[in-house]
Amino acid sequence: MPIEVIPNWLSGLEEEDISFIKTFIVSSGSLKEIAKIYGVTYPTVRLRLDRIIQKIKISEDTKDEPFISLIKKLAINEKLDLDTAKILISEYKKTKKGE
Repeated sequence: MPIEVIPNWLSGLEEEDISFIKTFIVSSGSLKEIAKIYGVTYPTVRLRLDRIIQKIKISEDTKDEPFISLIKKLAINEKLDLDTAKILISEYKKTKKGE
């Protein structure tokens, strides 16, 4: 049976992330096995999984405004450093309180 509606958390992931999730499931969630498959270290696999988890959490966080979600996504994808992201979110929240 085909999926008629793709969940938001899934549609927000990149193709590489979805492939990683498939490999994770097929390997019964063994990060050691995934490390062997990808030819990387366990900490590298753990970091990748953590980033995917963060992406999913952000997409499900309906309390955040679109701008804040964008800043968080940029930080997770290492397009923006974490300290700068925190400053931008903090300043944005200050301007919203002043409205």
